[in-house]
Amino acid sequence: MSANPNETLDELSGSVASVRDQAAPVLDRVTAQAQALAKRSAQAVRETSQQLRDNAARVSDNTVGYIKDEPIKSILIAAAAGAVLMALVTLLARSRGRD
Repeated sequence: MSANPNETLDELSGSVASVRDQAAPVLDRVTAQAQALAKRSAQAVRETSQQLRDNAARVSDNTVGYIKDEPIKSILIAAAAGAVLMALVTLLARSRGRD
């Protein structure tokens, strides 16, 4: 390096410019890869959301069909499920009351 401060600053400025020029393509490539990843991720989320909506609609349709085909059985299943839930709620309420 030179002893002259102006020459030293010019050399440093040139070095910084050189590093910036070398880093720019790498940064551009990394940015492009990050954008592509974000785009693929967003598409995957959209596809998964659509699949979940389709599955929920199918399950709903199957449930309605079952209720239409087996109304008595459906009522008994619903009553049994309600009884089990009430028993669980009662047990939880009693156990919390003891604590």
